[in-house]
Amino acid sequence: QVQVVESGGGSVQAGGSLRLSCTVSGLKFGDYSIGWFRQAPGKEREGVSLIGWGGYSTYYADSVKGRFTISRDDAKRTVYLQMNSLKPEETEMYYCAADRTYARLLRNQGTCWGRGTQVTVSS
Repeated sequence: QVQVVESGGGSVQAGGSLRLSCTVSGLKFGDYSIGWFRQAPGKEREGVSLIGWGGYSTYYADSVKGRFTISRDDAKRTVYLQMNSLKPEETEMYYCAADRTYARLLRNQGTCWGRGTQVTVSS
């Protein structure tokens, strides 16, 4: 059974940092691309950052370029999202998804999803 578990969310002041973790079990982790997405109530889900298998390909939404960094540790079956200089408008639920196909994650799709971790940024 595939499990995708996010952690690391919390409350931080504007300008602060958080590191999110996404741990995946039940599949051959090294063969999968992993993506981070976020969604606030009443808003569409947005792709934040993706990392392909092997870490050779990465994607960042324009709004987070230069502030967020995605990385993966295949030995730990975990992808990290380091988020710096956080803004209040980035207060959303952050979700992780895994898919064999990087292009599907670029289209905001994914085969396996976690339940999310809440990030709250206060001004």
